[in-house]
Amino acid sequence: MSKEQFFDNTEVAFSLKSNSELNRAYLLFKMISYEPLVKVGKTLSNFAIKANLPVDSVIRATVFDHFCGGINEKDCLPVIDAMFEKGVSSVLDFSVEGKEEESFFDAAMEKTLEIINFSEKKEAMPIAVFKPTGFGKPSLYTKKGEGKPFTADEQEQWNRVVTRYNKVCKLAKEKDVELLIDAEESWMQQAVDDLVSEMMQKYNTEKAVVYNTLQMYRHDRMAFLEAEHKHAKANGYYLGYKIVRGAYMEKENERALKKGYPTPICESKVATDENFNASAKYILEHLDVISLFAGTHNEMSSYIILDLMKDKGIAKNDNRVWFGQLYGMSDHISFNLANRGYNVAKYVPFGPVKDVLPYLIRRAEENTSVAGQTGRELMLLSKEKTRRKNAKNN
Repeated sequence: MSKEQFFDNTEVAFSLKSNSELNRAYLLFKMISYEPLVKVGKTLSNFAIKANLPVDSVIRATVFDHFCGGINEKDCLPVIDAMFEKGVSSVLDFSVEGKEEESFFDAAMEKTLEIINFSEKKEAMPIAVFKPTGFGKPSLYTKKGEGKPFTADEQEQWNRVVTRYNKVCKLAKEKDVELLIDAEESWMQQAVDDLVSEMMQKYNTEKAVVYNTLQMYRHDRMAFLEAEHKHAKANGYYLGYKIVRGAYMEKENERALKKGYPTPICESKVATDENFNASAKYILEHLDVISLFAGTHNEMSSYIILDLMKDKGIAKNDNRVWFGQLYGMSDHISFNLANRGYNVAKYVPFGPVKDVLPYLIRRAEENTSVAGQTGRELMLLSKEKTRRKNAKNN
């Protein structure tokens, strides 16, 4: 495939943005490009929330409206409908984090069930998602993954976690809505992997409905993928994987150093890229058993997947292959892929402004730390601003 200008069409990429939204996006990424500013912003935001200061309107007018669809599902509908007109589907993501109460876990499950029911009737929303720690305490996942015995109370809590997974996976299969289960830090992921594998074996009997997430900055994930594939083939069920590079690198390295074990993270960015691309290639070579959701903001990885699809004669709209990006980021990838007929979905986070703040801070930190990401966004936004100005003058 010729790589010339495939993702450079800014008219397509930013077709949904008004001039004022384009300017806001440019200023936002400009601010995010300064790491000290992001750190100060994080500190001030956390202080304002804890002090109960009225900051909702300020946050909503800046980072929230750029990276989130709204405060509830109804709020997100205009965003969902507008993107779908351009061929981009939506994955509604209830992005509230850091809760510990059983009542919250039940509420998060109910919210996921609502979204699955809603998705069945909404063509623009073919995929649902939930985060494992939205359904149970991090300490439970850690203890379970380490093989330590639960107390009677913890066992009851874990049983409720399993029940929540079963309820949403069962409904997803009944409604024919694909369900992505996000990844957690490595010390929790073992328990998540075991539980999601159990769900796949139970509900992926005709095709992939339940998807696990592989963070490919972990050097053990290719071996895990190959082992899971072998097990699925032997036991007659399908696999679904969302592949991403990863979201917790600093935490992972710090914990490994502190506790004196080898870091699970690849030795370099190059090794991570190679790992990600290898996993995509492996899945596309075994599409008879494994379905792919490629969560990437990386143009080169996107090109590699496109080339593999072409070489293997995989149709652009084959439902076993999806591309995914986060709302508010990499529109040049999302909208240009959709414009060419590929399956594309944006993760659209939503939730009360204060509750979604940890998610927003992580987005800002990721954009600061990923080399070239913010610079690329700024260059494309600037290019589109110039294009519109020239078009107006002509």
